[in-house]
Amino acid sequence: MCGIVGYIGKQKAAPIILDGLERLEYRGYDSAGMAVYDGEKLNQAKATGRLNVLYNLTRGGQTLPGTMGIGHTRWATHGVPSTVNAHPHTNTAGTIAVVQNGIIENYQALRRRLESRGYKFASDTDTEVLPHLLDNYYNGDPRKAIIQMLQQITGSFALGIVFADHPDHLYSVRKECPLIVGKGEGEYFIASDVTAILKYTRDVVYLGNLEIADLTADGAFYFNIDEEEISKEVSTVDWDVSAAEKGGYEHFMLKEMMEQRQAVRDTLNPRLKKGEIVIEELKMTDEEIANVRKLFIVACGSAYHTGVTAKYIFENLARLPVEVDLASEFRYRDPLLEKDDLVVVISQSGETADTLAALRMASEAGCKILAIVNVVGSTIAREADFVMYTWAGPEIAVATTKAYSAQLIALYLLAMKFAGARGYLHGRKLRSMIDALTKLPDQIEMLLNNREELQRIASRFIAARAVFFIGRGIDYAICLEGSLKLKEISYIHSEAYAAGELKHGTISLIEDGTLVAAVSTQASLSEKLLSNIKEVKARGAVILSITTMGNTDIENESDYTVMLPETHPLFTDSLAIIPLQMLAYYIAVGRGCDVDKPRNLAKSVTVE
Repeated sequence: MCGIVGYIGKQKAAPIILDGLERLEYRGYDSAGMAVYDGEKLNQAKATGRLNVLYNLTRGGQTLPGTMGIGHTRWATHGVPSTVNAHPHTNTAGTIAVVQNGIIENYQALRRRLESRGYKFASDTDTEVLPHLLDNYYNGDPRKAIIQMLQQITGSFALGIVFADHPDHLYSVRKECPLIVGKGEGEYFIASDVTAILKYTRDVVYLGNLEIADLTADGAFYFNIDEEEISKEVSTVDWDVSAAEKGGYEHFMLKEMMEQRQAVRDTLNPRLKKGEIVIEELKMTDEEIANVRKLFIVACGSAYHTGVTAKYIFENLARLPVEVDLASEFRYRDPLLEKDDLVVVISQSGETADTLAALRMASEAGCKILAIVNVVGSTIAREADFVMYTWAGPEIAVATTKAYSAQLIALYLLAMKFAGARGYLHGRKLRSMIDALTKLPDQIEMLLNNREELQRIASRFIAARAVFFIGRGIDYAICLEGSLKLKEISYIHSEAYAAGELKHGTISLIEDGTLVAAVSTQASLSEKLLSNIKEVKARGAVILSITTMGNTDIENESDYTVMLPETHPLFTDSLAIIPLQMLAYYIAVGRGCDVDKPRNLAKSVTVE
């Protein structure tokens, strides 16, 4: 969570840092700050609230002259949002400044030790122990001080560090939390995410755990905690700069919804070759796939919802038992893992803390790990045995849309590959499903282009107190995501229920005027869902149904209906999610919510 940006070179540092922090706003924050070396000393500026407060305070960075500095957007964990608790934090003399993402778990013990040695603390944060620790160990050699500090702290973190005594050097280090180094012409950058520096360079280095970068304007030096110099490969990011910009749209979320056709196509097309599913990244033979005993799908949030969908598809197509776990629960429930199990971890950022911990636990148990991620070079991508990338491009809005849709496509392909290897999918059935897959991008585009009706419906429910989503089978999985989208960006209470559970207590929540979104795409379950619709309608509910073309029975019982184009029954989630995303978006916009940066939320959850 939070965001780090640092710069060293020949340009003014502060405007570049502010620009990078603006591109990291999606990560979530409540305050921001910078420290820049002006040729004589480190000068700081901090502010609570949105980044534009800091921007105005520094006149766009002009009041902080200098060509080396660090900046930070903070999402409060230790101490309330305030200028005192905002980063950077410094030692007493103001000669060492640190910005940190993550958590220092043993900061209280370290703080007591430092206080006993006379150090005074100004903030309530865990971060402030770091500049004081560095001050305690510093004898003129920043590298040695950083290494000694690292030997004392526990937790997950990414750090940017500057020493006034060494103004030609910018230091960074990471453990678990993401941090990358950008290489320019006579300049270097550090950032929590490549989107922060994409405007300035496409050449990046991915730091490994407990690897330290010592950056100057003219070169970069990397070493480990034993102070051994290490070589790092420079990777080139091929994302288009415009992909991380709004491009004329009012919100990133709307732009990213409109990009779903391309995200799905880019994830799909490279894996369809001559009428076959080809997943080169999997590197498993058909025999190895056939010998998989059980599949575990582990993820958080929206990625978890794609896993719920995938369970229905894998078990239907490949006849393979599947368990779907929230990563935060998987870690602690002591799952029964065996060496012939395959664990699929799903994460947009590739840095999700709980998912990464689950990956490591499963790996230690001897399981093979397949990661489905969107960010090349991310920690999860590097640590998994196999990586299947979703080519969705940068996703800036906190509420995922195009990355979610790309994850669904990756899972469809994976399930079909497994079904073929296990002897359940071939011939005409395979061809029919591939044909349905190839039509999905255009069908998604069609739904997106007919969004005016959803905008009209949304306008009638801006003041809703609660919304309920109901579905059966695979439709229940899409209800989970539809409900999450609405609650996270509009702040309306919403819940998703398996429709068959209504009688077990849930129906007591339905009152006159309550909006119920009913998803019905499975012909075999349509009659049962129709009965559930009648039950809630009899208690005063207003029904919005998402159903397949020609389902007049559902349409006749609904107040509003969105018809989906025809596709394979196992792929309907890719179409049903589109109107649910749009419903959430237009309700949130109508309520005046900050759609791209919902309150209390962050894009990449890198701490437990």
